[in-house]
Amino acid sequence: MQAIDLEQARTNMIINQVRAWEVLDEHVLATLRQVPREQFVAPQHRALAFADMMLPLGDGEVMFAPKYEARFLQGLAPRPHDRVLEVGTGSGYMAALLAACAGRVTSVDINAGFVEQAGARLRTLGFDNVALATGDASAGWPQAGPYDVVMISGSLPVFPEELRDQVKPGGRIGVVIGSEPAMEALIYRNVGRGRWETESMFEMVVPPLRNARQIQRFVF
Repeated sequence: MQAIDLEQARTNMIINQVRAWEVLDEHVLATLRQVPREQFVAPQHRALAFADMMLPLGDGEVMFAPKYEARFLQGLAPRPHDRVLEVGTGSGYMAALLAACAGRVTSVDINAGFVEQAGARLRTLGFDNVALATGDASAGWPQAGPYDVVMISGSLPVFPEELRDQVKPGGRIGVVIGSEPAMEALIYRNVGRGRWETESMFEMVVPPLRNARQIQRFVF
């Protein structure tokens, strides 16, 4: 079998998937070149590390397709002194992207195995500004807040309103809201004085966070 040219595959991903999806921020594109996505993919899926698809992580969870990760990173625009929360560590790749841009990242996953594997990958690559935790953060993780950026790496049928209290004025939340087959990727921005702006980015379908709050259905 012919060896994969990783750098060419990475370049093709950026040109054909990411830029084609209106991700034009040069800092975001440079981050995608810098963080080795192939190091966060299971060995049996290494040939698909740069494919335009979601990759299974086990336990019913998936790794977002590259274009989704890039659009969220561009929309959230983490800055060097930002404090970031990621809910749903998964492979650790999104935490690495956020850490490459921000000051400090707290990433939480309910699956202890994911946290252990992600921690090993992040340490190997020298990301010393990521703190990992195992727990249920489906409604946020106030103990490490308040945050400038929150990334929900999974979907939520219902947005937990208490999460807003964990975000500073000027802060941003990236999240997928809805239930299959209708889900929407959103950026919420705290513009101060209790006011929020909402940016709708695209539609996608991704598994919900475990323990995510469900829509209340009334039975008559």
